[in-house]
Amino acid sequence: MKVVFLKDVPKMGKKYDVKEVADGYAQNFLLPKKLAEVADKNTEKRIEKMKKSEVEMKKVDEALLHKNLKELGETVITIKGKANERGHLFAAIHKEELSLKLKEMAGLDIPPEYINMEKPVKEVGEHEIHVAIGDKKGKFKLVVEAVE
Repeated sequence: MKVVFLKDVPKMGKKYDVKEVADGYAQNFLLPKKLAEVADKNTEKRIEKMKKSEVEMKKVDEALLHKNLKELGETVITIKGKANERGHLFAAIHKEELSLKLKEMAGLDIPPEYINMEKPVKEVGEHEIHVAIGDKKGKFKLVVEAVE
């Protein structure tokens, strides 16, 4: 059976791929879980429109991210956490938490995948965090304070 994938399916196909799969696999797994649709002329035309609109949305999102990146420059984010007497945090600060804090404190929506950190922050003090969106780069300051 010829199907169009609506989502990425590991070892089978990526979103919008058109592939021939076993009838039973399509009817019992892909179609009920809405991972794929039966491919016909109407479906293929609709999928092409969906691809184009998705590409346009990515361009708009990227433009918005570049705008947010320009505003990021002088941003300082402060996070408080429990630490021992030597300044080591009990819970590390990860990209996801930084993304939420940027949105909360500075109003900047930057997804975690664009925040570049070699490892999570585990120490009290000032840290410079780099952000890269495509070929454009920015940075902001993270201040980690100990809570008693």
